[in-house]
Amino acid sequence: MKENELEKELQKKEILMKDEDTGWYYEDHLTAIVKRAEKEGAFDNLKGKGKPLVFEDNDLTYNPEKQLNKILKENNILPNWVKLGKEIEQLKEEVKTYTVEYNIKRTVEEINKKVTAFNLSCPPSVQKRKVTMEEFLQ
Repeated sequence: MKENELEKELQKKEILMKDEDTGWYYEDHLTAIVKRAEKEGAFDNLKGKGKPLVFEDNDLTYNPEKQLNKILKENNILPNWVKLGKEIEQLKEEVKTYTVEYNIKRTVEEINKKVTAFNLSCPPSVQKRKVTMEEFLQ
């Protein structure tokens, strides 16, 4: 196959793109799909550009967990187990005000269901123990 024919074939497949400064360069399949979609106007109807991610310049180590936690914190997103922990503590305070044994029993059952869900989703070091009715009847 001649060199011109090969270049034309590669251009048809959008594998190689022409760069004025460096000549030819390789472009992967996904980038080609995105560029084609941009040309066809697939992204024209998107509202706003979103909030850009801000990375700390002084942190040169790769720590995806730290970056994830930072992004979640900046956007006020809590993991489910943190929300459950807050609900459990709120229910524990609420059940202290009850005087009817039936209400205490139902709330303790609800607390224990939430504790089970909490323990299944949280790190092992922060797991909670289930409560008993005797703790609140005294």
